[in-house]
Amino acid sequence: MKVWIQNNTKDISQNVAHKLTNRLLAYGVQFSKDNPDLVVTVGGDGTFLSAFHRFNNQLEHVEFVGIHTGHLGFYTDWQDSEVEELARRIANGKRSVISFPLLEVRVTFKSGVVSHFLSLNESILKRVSQTMRADILIDGRRFERFRGDGVALSTPTGSTAYSKSLGGALVDPSLAVMQFNEIAPINNRVYRTVNSSLILPQSQVLTVMPEPQGDYIITIDNLSYDHCSVQKVEYQISQETIKIASYRPKRFWLRVRNAFLVDDN
Repeated sequence: MKVWIQNNTKDISQNVAHKLTNRLLAYGVQFSKDNPDLVVTVGGDGTFLSAFHRFNNQLEHVEFVGIHTGHLGFYTDWQDSEVEELARRIANGKRSVISFPLLEVRVTFKSGVVSHFLSLNESILKRVSQTMRADILIDGRRFERFRGDGVALSTPTGSTAYSKSLGGALVDPSLAVMQFNEIAPINNRVYRTVNSSLILPQSQVLTVMPEPQGDYIITIDNLSYDHCSVQKVEYQISQETIKIASYRPKRFWLRVRNAFLVDDN
């Protein structure tokens, strides 16, 4: 197995990455910057997301595992004090592989250019300084006319992030679904919204068709594209998934409890 380690710039992360590199080399593990079989991130969920977008054109064969060097993250399973144990298990090669759903985002710009993205967490569409007006379609049929700050689409793992602050549900990542949330909707006689989260299956496509403007912001996880002239944005759960290398049991709901309630274990 060829490994690549990606870390943030914090001193503790750099030290942990250096230690892990030395331990893996001592076990005879090979490294590959461009074509790894396993990507180990050292930092937090932001570092994990950056690594995902760096290698998201190799999802068929690459796996991911994370070490957190700050607050507990939802993608980073290992603590910085467990470097030796993780190195040993990577070298041993015994693991299970868990697949998480990804969000496919297809953006059609006014120029006619169509761009495709994959999101691990969430994608947001909004305007810079004014409210956004848009038609929301499900499988090509208009569902509602929206006016408000914007809309957010999330994966199950992304349901613990911005979606949660919008009142969205927490969704088990074993379910291949996407969640639609309105951001500060305005309801009147013209613009009527359901004002509730929608959970949509993999087979369905949600389309946002905003009114013509040139100041839209599109975010794909930690990536942001500003002042865009957007014709429509189509969202659907992708056929591709991210593969997580699990060297010990991964318990999503325990992670939720420890993150938002209390850790008494």
